[in-house]
Amino acid sequence: MPVISFSAVLIIALVAVAVPVALALVPRLPVPGAVLEVLAGILIGPALLGWVHVNAPVQVLSDLGLGMLLFLAGLEIDIESLRGPLGRLAGWAFGGSVLLSLAGAGAKPVFLAVVLTSTSAGLLLPLLKDAGHERTPFGQLVMTAAALAEVATIMMLSLLFSATSKTSADRLASLAMFLALLAAIGLALGRVRNLTFLDRMLDRLEDRSAQLRVRAALTLALAFAVLASRFGFASILGAFAAGLLVRTIDLTGRAPHPQFQVKLEGIGFGFLVPVFFITTGVQFDARALVSSPAAIAQIPLFLAALLAVRGVPALLYARRFGKRRAGVAGLMQATSLTFVIVATQIGTASGQISQTTGAALLAAGLLSAALFPAAALKLLSAKAPGAETHLSPDGDMTTPIRMSLAEPARPAATAGPARPVPFENQDQHSERSRGDCRIPSGAELARSPDT
Repeated sequence: MPVISFSAVLIIALVAVAVPVALALVPRLPVPGAVLEVLAGILIGPALLGWVHVNAPVQVLSDLGLGMLLFLAGLEIDIESLRGPLGRLAGWAFGGSVLLSLAGAGAKPVFLAVVLTSTSAGLLLPLLKDAGHERTPFGQLVMTAAALAEVATIMMLSLLFSATSKTSADRLASLAMFLALLAAIGLALGRVRNLTFLDRMLDRLEDRSAQLRVRAALTLALAFAVLASRFGFASILGAFAAGLLVRTIDLTGRAPHPQFQVKLEGIGFGFLVPVFFITTGVQFDARALVSSPAAIAQIPLFLAALLAVRGVPALLYARRFGKRRAGVAGLMQATSLTFVIVATQIGTASGQISQTTGAALLAAGLLSAALFPAAALKLLSAKAPGAETHLSPDGDMTTPIRMSLAEPARPAATAGPARPVPFENQDQHSERSRGDCRIPSGAELARSPDT
């Protein structure tokens, strides 16, 4: 029996603890934790220090972390938001991104087009929450655009490049059968979920050692991942679909358990997801990138392509939110790391791109996650003071009117010099002046002939 060593897992776990500590000690560091985790993986990996090599335990935990990351990404997406006016606006912008990506993708137009149209919704949500915009119409638009890009690119990547079927007809048939089966399972689970006794049982066992709701959600994610692989697709498609389904049947349209999503995020972001990001850095082929001047030259090109493909279509938002916020949305939409990591792994494994091109793509994704969100937050915080827009119940944008009673009244124009007020009439004059901005009482309104 081969000896399995967990030393590499221990080092990765120590790095996973050190990264948030470093961010807490340097709160002004404008870099997401995922970027630091990948960079730390590069540092401890074979490219530099050589402390960690990917073995079987690290690979298994990394694969579980990738699936958990996609499951949590699906859990964050609100399908209902894609149907309103913000969804339509985000759809037009995403269509523009697709056209731009196909126009300048180069030798591998379809694969690079899929990669360039992606957005890391999981990185944007914490930024919008910290800025206080996760519930504003602008924040909802950014998250809707990111969710749409994430759903579409995962579907296209799974259909075009991770499917084992040889012909396009076989791929479409496999995808249709897979989606039909997922829909049938979702309808069945939705009906079962509405049973009163099941709802009570889940609530009763949620806060006990059984943790039934969490167990069922993770089992569903694993089952969908296995099902996707059986149909010839990447397991990430199944995990992502499981997150969407759990969001639909357990978090939407009902009062969810207050700690359910927190527990799932604790399992994912507390351990599995950081292992995936750090392992990605460990596997990063920095030597091949440094030894290839052509690959180094590709990094700024890919970074500029991300900004152009996802940032330029955000100009469509300027009519509703202004040019400044359209620029902020463009920078946020151009932030892409998670999907770039997944796509480069699939692209290099399927022969779509070389190892050096994959390393250049990953470097561009790291730079986009390090630079674009920081620039967007700086631009958002430097906004000019003005009225804040809100979303009305019917989906229209409204602007509240603010009135200041403390502002002094402007003096009326006079034809000549102002006449002094006699001393004995000053109190009466002051009373009339204050009465100009006084709100009349109900009795006064009742006596008024105008009413």
